[in-house]
Amino acid sequence: MPTRNIKDFTLKELEEILEDMGERRYRARQIFFWVYRKGAHDFSEMKNLPAALIEKLRKNYNAGPLETARHFKSADGTEKILFRLPGPCFIETVLVRAEGRKTVCISTQVGCKYGCLFCASGKNGFTRNLAVSEIIGQILHFRKDPSGGITNYVFMGMGEPLDNYDNLIKAIKIMNDKSGMAIGARRITVSTCGLIPPIEKLQNAGLQVNLSVSLHAADNKLRERLMPVNSIYPLEKLTTACKKFIDKTRREITLEYVMIKNLNISAKNADSLGVLAKALDAKINLIHYSPIQGVHFEPAGKADAAAFMSSLRKKKLKVTLRESKGGDINAACGQLSGNLYTDKH
Repeated sequence: MPTRNIKDFTLKELEEILEDMGERRYRARQIFFWVYRKGAHDFSEMKNLPAALIEKLRKNYNAGPLETARHFKSADGTEKILFRLPGPCFIETVLVRAEGRKTVCISTQVGCKYGCLFCASGKNGFTRNLAVSEIIGQILHFRKDPSGGITNYVFMGMGEPLDNYDNLIKAIKIMNDKSGMAIGARRITVSTCGLIPPIEKLQNAGLQVNLSVSLHAADNKLRERLMPVNSIYPLEKLTTACKKFIDKTRREITLEYVMIKNLNISAKNADSLGVLAKALDAKINLIHYSPIQGVHFEPAGKADAAAFMSSLRKKKLKVTLRESKGGDINAACGQLSGNLYTDKH
């Protein structure tokens, strides 16, 4: 089977490929229809394509899905898929059900370079970026769910999305394309640990996606301890980049904040977080810490977490609490590792 997947290409790129084959450009929209609306995995399923074109496509490309290695289901309805990629290597994707919403948490890399202490994805280091088709394949897997449509798409799985910028943007364009998945950009959220150059590129990409910044501490000393990337892009520079993003896109930014016992939930932490959030007029999304193997952090207790949230709300800040989902299958925030599971899991 040819290794290049047809889902690696945007509509414009596919039109150019077909033209180079001596075919009409409109055939690209037909292929998009079969792949993204009908879920076709083989060119022979594309009934309105001529046999000669199908043969050309088969010789050079494939339209196959990702390979599922394991499927986990949580008691709370959360689902996690372990996908096997060439290599072999593995990624994880999560479907979260909550309050009438169905959210797919999408991975963009095998592993991660940035080594945030509270996150399992980078513990085994970085292997490679995902291809566009591997990003899109995760979404297509869950869009075939007959129980109802996906409402939200978040790039918060394994890896740093903005470190795989070009493939991320291509995937979002395919998702957003009316001939493709026709997913509204405002239903798509991109999370980042704070990479400033690609944030600046994203603000000029013409995409009305949401931006979420993994903050987790609002002073440089603590944030650098939790997130080594802060030594390269400290809070002062990150705040300036976020302000520029907001001014350019008119989109609200969300600050993600994992609450860790005896570390980042003091009154002083709330004060510094409040100052930063007000400067950006940003929403704060508090997250319960989910334990990972080999890291000796503990989740904040219920009383301490409630007090921290109350302190922020008293400052007239926009604060939400993300309920932890899928902890019994290691699918909660920060727990995705891409490890090949044994039958004991």
